Amino acid sequence: MKPEKKKVADRELTVKVKTARGRKLGSKLWLERQLNDPFVARAKKEGYKSRAAYKIMELDDKFGLFKKGGRVVDLGAAPGGWCQVAVARTGGTGKVVGIDYLEMEDVPGAELLQMDFQDEEAPVELKKMLGGQADVVMSDMAAPTTGHRATDHLRIISLADEALAFAEEVLAPGGAFVAKVLQGGSEKELLDRLKKNFSKVHHAKPESSRSDSAEMYVVGTGFRGTR
Repeated sequence: MKPEKKKVADRELTVKVKTARGRKLGSKLWLERQLNDPFVARAKKEGYKSRAAYKIMELDDKFGLFKKGGRVVDLGAAPGGWCQVAVARTGGTGKVVGIDYLEMEDVPGAELLQMDFQDEEAPVELKKMLGGQADVVMSDMAAPTTGHRATDHLRIISLADEALAFAEEVLAPGGAFVAKVLQGGSEKELLDRLKKNFSKVHHAKPESSRSDSAEMYVVGTGFRGTR
């Protein structure tokens, strides 16, 4: 009897990519990693726009971020995987708003804005689209990496600070906040603000986050309504 074949998403893949003329080694390695990533294969099979969808699923499963009819803002939304999850987990009856400076394909059930969140008009436009308070503000924003750990850390903390400032303005009492940071912890000032404004604060690295990536997430739940 022939052994049963395992599903692509459950087995280790070993696809090798030949280095084509003009292709840099970094591009080759990135492509190999994509082709061998079980979460990439799973996302494609299940209809998600990126493997990142599983990160926010895991965070929701652990911390209970979404609720039926909830209102969600997704900062750094491209290509739309987090919006897809938010729409599904708010039951399709909530309000999901996403923003990114990159062009995105439509996400059924979500309203998307192509604009740089750091543009001073962006928060104003998001508030108009939201039309009220939010239950969740989530940010997967990250600046292009430089390879210099300290610089990359400061850049991503700066984005998390801006995301938190926006969350403090729009979150309803009891709301939740999620932002990407780097391993090594968040800046003390950021953590102090989170602990002041949320009843519980956690650091988490989802299993779907690549093991060789320094990314992790800071999560605040139970927004106190402090302004």
